[in-house]
Amino acid sequence: MPIEGYVDYRRREYCRDVNCPVQKVLEEQEPGSEEYERVRAICKEGCIHSTYEFHHWLIDKGYELVRKDNTNTTE
Repeated sequence: MPIEGYVDYRRREYCRDVNCPVQKVLEEQEPGSEEYERVRAICKEGCIHSTYEFHHWLIDKGYELVRKDNTNTTE
């Protein structure tokens, strides 16, 4: 659920923005097909981009990582 005034990251938004060649092949496949799942596994297990690249892309696009503060909860 997005925070008011903010938008959530959309799945594969980074991949599309950087014109990832694997993403382009994935988009040509029928979702759920054997070939789609094979290409998707490349993304899940062997992404050609680094977390460093992704993190800096997020910063450049104005995204902020947030989490709920659970330090003041009573048990």
